Amino acid sequence: YTNKLFRAKIEQAGMTQSMSRVAHCLDNGPMEGFWGILKREMYYRRRFTSRQELVESIEEYIRYYTYDRPQRHLGIRTPSEYHEKLVGAA
Repeated sequence: YTNKLFRAKIEQAGMTQSMSRVAHCLDNGPMEGFWGILKREMYYRRRFTSRQELVESIEEYIRYYTYDRPQRHLGIRTPSEYHEKLVGAA
């Protein structure tokens, strides 16, 4: 992720790279948890016949996770509902 060619590709795509701070590997914990949930609930249960099918399934799952999947640690709210609550309180 620090490779110059990789970073150039990220920049060409108009993306912003996000990395943990040096010596703070725990910064990445929430994303690692999300990918673990995605793999358990969506990926391991299926066989994909093409890369496009996999990409579409991941995008669909991310929408589901964000807007339809309540989470206990968010007070039985979806991430979207929790975000709206925080924005409304600000």
